[in-house]
Amino acid sequence: MAPIIPLVMMPEGKDSKIISINAGKCLLNRLRSMGFIENTVLKVKRGTNGCLIVSVNGCDYALGFGMASKIMVQEYSA
Repeated sequence: MAPIIPLVMMPEGKDSKIISINAGKCLLNRLRSMGFIENTVLKVKRGTNGCLIVSVNGCDYALGFGMASKIMVQEYSA
C-alpha cells in the first residue's frame, strides 16, 4: 500500500486519491465546492512558481503550495 503524503509531494503526472483534507472550515468548504472530496482521484499536471496545476473531475485548478500541503493523498492505480 502506498504511503499517505501531502499533495505537494506527489510527482507530476501521477494519479492520486484524496485521503483527507487537514484545513479549517472555510478552506475545507472551498476545496469541496471545487470537487476536492475524500476518495476522489486527481492528477498533478505540473508545479511551477509556487503553485500546482491539478486536474479533478475533468477541471484544472491552480493551487498554492500552502493549500496543496493540506490535502493528503495516496498514489492511485486503477
